Amino acid sequence: MLTTLKRIVQEMNQIPALDTALFRLASRVKQTLDVDSCSIYLADYERQDFVLKATDGLDVDAVEHVRIGFSEGLIGLVGQREEPLNIANAQKHARFKHYPEVKEENYNAFLGTPIINQRRVLGVITLQQSEKRRFSEDEEAFLVTLAAQLALEVTNADMRGALNYSATNEYTIQQKNVTGIAGSPGLAIGKGFAPDKSVNLKNWVVKRTKAPAEEIQRYRLGVEETRKHVDNLSERLDDGIPDDVKSIFQLYHHLLDANSLGREVEEKIKQGWDAASSLKMVVENYAARFQAMDDPYMQERAIDIVDLSDRILANILLAAKGYKVKEKYAVEDSILVAEEVSATMLAEFPRDKLKGIISIRGSNNSHAAILARAMGVPAVMGCQNVSPALLEDKEILVDGYAGEVIVSPDRNIKNEFIQLIEEESAITERIDAEAGQPCESIDGCRMSLYINAGLSAQGELSAENIGSGIGLYRTEIPFMLRERFPSEQEQVVLYREVLESAPELPITMRTLDVGGDKPLPYFPINEENPFLGWRGIRLTLDHPEIFLVQVRAMLRASVGLTNLQIMLPMISTVSEVQEAKRLINQAFYEISDEVVESGETLEKPKLGIMLEVPSVLYQLPQLAKHVDFFSVGSNDLTQYLLAVDRNNTRVASLYNSYHPAVLGALYDIVKQANQNQVPVTICGEIAGEPSGAILLMGMGYRKLSMNAFNLRKINWLIRKVTLEESRDLLALAMTCETQEEVFGYLNTFLEEKGLGGLIRAGA
Repeated sequence: MLTTLKRIVQEMNQIPALDTALFRLASRVKQTLDVDSCSIYLADYERQDFVLKATDGLDVDAVEHVRIGFSEGLIGLVGQREEPLNIANAQKHARFKHYPEVKEENYNAFLGTPIINQRRVLGVITLQQSEKRRFSEDEEAFLVTLAAQLALEVTNADMRGALNYSATNEYTIQQKNVTGIAGSPGLAIGKGFAPDKSVNLKNWVVKRTKAPAEEIQRYRLGVEETRKHVDNLSERLDDGIPDDVKSIFQLYHHLLDANSLGREVEEKIKQGWDAASSLKMVVENYAARFQAMDDPYMQERAIDIVDLSDRILANILLAAKGYKVKEKYAVEDSILVAEEVSATMLAEFPRDKLKGIISIRGSNNSHAAILARAMGVPAVMGCQNVSPALLEDKEILVDGYAGEVIVSPDRNIKNEFIQLIEEESAITERIDAEAGQPCESIDGCRMSLYINAGLSAQGELSAENIGSGIGLYRTEIPFMLRERFPSEQEQVVLYREVLESAPELPITMRTLDVGGDKPLPYFPINEENPFLGWRGIRLTLDHPEIFLVQVRAMLRASVGLTNLQIMLPMISTVSEVQEAKRLINQAFYEISDEVVESGETLEKPKLGIMLEVPSVLYQLPQLAKHVDFFSVGSNDLTQYLLAVDRNNTRVASLYNSYHPAVLGALYDIVKQANQNQVPVTICGEIAGEPSGAILLMGMGYRKLSMNAFNLRKINWLIRKVTLEESRDLLALAMTCETQEEVFGYLNTFLEEKGLGGLIRAGA
């Protein structure tokens, strides 16, 4: 039976048009199970009914004409109950409703199974037979299994717009909602624009050559032209982009180096392959290795390699036979759409015409997403099951806060979206006008706002002069951009620049947080469950030589300064803190001896830990004896508490920092921290959301760390509320059973305060 099922699904997948595929499916199921009829109904939520889409056994003229209400007949009952319905004599059932058009008078036995995807009923598939009998368990199991697989095909087809045709088979424009991953915050309206990518390694057919010397020369010319192009793109970036974000292009320069891809490509050419084919073979090997990694950030490096190599290919072809890449010109208010948006693609797009970004693949760790955030351009990544060609020239709404895309919106939705943009713009003007004011509530509660930094610490600090410092500096980013572990001196230079960017403000540097789901390209780790694996402090304690070099570099960089703080990631036991402290003390005494000889001063940095593993919630009094501060990593804490991978689109909707269990954990942390007199900061996304910031203030948090983009907004919001209001709102939230109830209270509060424009930008 399994073999038969696979064969039926494969046959369906090979038919491009969904309506034709459904007819084929109905016919094959009828034949396989030897029944009198098989029919498929799909849900139309706009009209609240099921439409007969395909049949083998009922009157084919009824297809697209028969509509059965969600609460009508046996079809409606299957949809309502969301489970199979197996009846020996359907016409005697209380919910049976006769539809003359389908001509089912001779059928008695009925088996209906819902087609469901992610809790949403997409349709119903039925079997009917003239004989009065209950269908067997095997037949029912077969239909249930088939319906589960059919659900994915219907969902994919719906995303592609394949269901958008009327009863006369004429295609109509209907609104489609596509869910992805929030890449860069903001709202945008524009027309889809897909750059021409006809020249790419994926479609290149490998060829041999009898003139390897000429091919090597063409390859080198192609690389040189690409290098010039990358230099120009880097220079074209707006001056407001921090230098460290521009350093994304350093990876491209590294790949263009002769000792990187070049050596392997030229070796392939010497083996008899032409330049383009050699490039294809080497690059696809590298890309496959990156894509096989579990860490989304490292997977994104495959995008960079392929993008750069496609550009080299175009220049190789140009050098070979005068080939010129066809250019498409962007229109006003463009939404850049591509299978994989790259940093170079974004950098070369006319900034005055770019409104938003949609990447079919990719995550919020991609270089395009990092660059989009620095440019202030809304972006949604990972919009699967839709192609750029289908978004081309379509009117599109981009919600970079929620990670949602609305294609061909209806008039009411578009008007609501325009109103949201206007509200956001008005609030942004008010926020900018009050920038620089102290972050203090109406009744005098003072809050300290810090910045989460990685690629662009110096740029982020200078861009937001109201920040209280860096609450989280991710030291792993420079490690990921290299092909080897950076030396101690290289790290000293980097950390010194960060510490000197704001010598009067505290800078909290997190020790290397890689491994498991974030492997380094030169230190690969393969694990079945990377989120529970060898990562963070576990890895660095197992490799003290790596940990000591980094801590020594931090200490050397802080000589003569007093603003360094060190933070340990992924702590789950007291013993990990004790061992890390031993190594830090060892490094401190080593550097102290060196500093004494030079006459300079070295201050011992404060030590803190990240609270992101649930086990530490029950060890806070013990941990408090060994550290100077706590920092709550609410993103990972939420992920672990709810057992949800937020980068997995199938379960991402379950990830929510406003889940009552998460709010309870956050509240308990700050109460225990205060009882043990240990300062506590929170550096997850909830700290940078308006609703989250209010709740956290009510809980007792006084230090919030966030992306620089959100800092002014949260500063402005805090000054519009009172501490008493935040505590009252928290009390209501803590009585809620679901996050939806929490959102209800939060949104009502913001609306009543005249801050409704922050709802979209917050929870």
